[in-house]
This record gives sequence, C-alpha cells and structure tokens, in this order.
Amino acid sequence: MAYMYYNSNPFGKIVGDCVIRAISKAEDMPWLKAYTELAMFGMENGDIPSSNSLWGKYLRSIGYKVFPLPNDCPDCYTVEQFANEHSKGTYILATGSHVIPLIDGIFYDTWNSGSEPISYYFERVKNNDLQS
Repeated sequence: MAYMYYNSNPFGKIVGDCVIRAISKAEDMPWLKAYTELAMFGMENGDIPSSNSLWGKYLRSIGYKVFPLPNDCPDCYTVEQFANEHSKGTYILATGSHVIPLIDGIFYDTWNSGSEPISYYFERVKNNDLQS
C-alpha cells in the first residue's frame, strides 16, 4: 500500500490546511514552521497562503519544479498510480481541491486520497535545474 496516515496539524484539524501539511511533510518541518514560512511568503507577495499561485511560487523558490498532468479521465493519473510509479524522490501532488505529499513512493494524508486525479505536481530538484 502506498498510503500512510499523516497529520502534522498540532490541533488535529484535518481540513483547510492540506498545503501546510504537505509542505510540512515534504520538507520535514513542524506544521507551525511551514505555516509561518508560507504566511510570510504570502505577506511579501500580497497573497493568501492557500492561493495555488502563491504556494506554487513558494515551492519553486525552495527547490521544486512544476509538471502538468492530464486530469480528465480516462487519461487521468491518480495519486496511487503516481505513487506506484515514483518510488524515489519528493513530490507534492495537486488535485483540483487538495494537496498531497509523496516521498519515495508513499503518499501521506489524513485520508486515503489514492483515487484522486492529479492536475499537476511539484518535484524537488537541484537548484540549477529549476524552472523560473
């Protein structure tokens, strides 16, 4: 199974903070640090932390590259399919309404989101390989 339960929210909440939880897991940092970094980045850029464009820009600034995927089925690519085919590396997967971290083939979430189709994903890459 490629799924493992994960919730870094110190208050045990499971909705509304999936971006923070994903960054927390992928970057191996406490939830509060991930929240603070993203909030400060949002203040500097005049946007809210949950904005797709803001957290995407944040991820690119810390060493991730973005890749699109077809999300219309039957050509869609699910979280579980992606996990099964990516056994090495650190990724952050985005569906239409959710964000999930994937590390070395295991996706971490507060529920088994394996059947969700992915719209795009971020992969941690070397700094000299970053897309601007």
